[in-house]
Amino acid sequence: MQVKNAARERLEKGELSLGVGIRTARTVDIAKMMKTSGYDWLFIDLEHGPMSIEFTASLAVAALDTGISPIVRVPFMQHAMATRVLDSGALGVVMPHVDTPEQAREIVDHLKYPPIGHRSLAGAQAIFDFRSLPIAEMAQAANAALLVIPMVETPTAIANADAIAAVPGIDALLIGTNDLAAEMGIPGEFGHSRIVGAYESVIAACRRHDKWPGMGGVYEDALLEKYVGMGMRLVLTGSDGGFMMAGAARRAALVRDRGGKA
Repeated sequence: MQVKNAARERLEKGELSLGVGIRTARTVDIAKMMKTSGYDWLFIDLEHGPMSIEFTASLAVAALDTGISPIVRVPFMQHAMATRVLDSGALGVVMPHVDTPEQAREIVDHLKYPPIGHRSLAGAQAIFDFRSLPIAEMAQAANAALLVIPMVETPTAIANADAIAAVPGIDALLIGTNDLAAEMGIPGEFGHSRIVGAYESVIAACRRHDKWPGMGGVYEDALLEKYVGMGMRLVLTGSDGGFMMAGAARRAALVRDRGGKA
């Protein structure tokens, strides 16, 4: 039994895996819209967004059937919430504010089934189309499909990037650039040499340990191109609300500029 995870498949092929943040949408239509728009995964945000686990589950199931991967960010070390969204159809968990390899090992321990971790076994699940499977087969397939992604967002985390990437069961390291810059005392300076150095450190650590480097919080075209060129592969490109407002603002400005005064 193999579970399709479009985000992971892109990464395994050495390709870019593109994600879009979901905080504003309140219907499952967004899954098909983002798949048609060219994205590989939804970054469903339960850390900062107001959506419920119930809607997250509905969106995850819709995403599975659409062929776009539902990946959920939960609040810091909220393992019970993380396993609930996994049981409900998520194919990955992003854990924010991870600073140490000890925290990374704790995350793996809670999110992976034995023999890798100690996640509790659930019944029929959406990722298996609710089929009843032999337990050993189910656990193996779920472990293989799951993306476990700690966010590194502080100078301490960057200093520990190699040790975090070395933890078995960790799949990718995602730089939270906005928080990292703030923690460094250079808020908003996403092109600063210290940020570039942090990106270099995380990319090198991931390459040493056969993990995937990821980035979020950087949406300016030139910097996106720069960091992807350096080796970033799991790329959060923006959010649904940001895209909607940018498109709406462009159209309003166009019509006003061309319409003139009555």
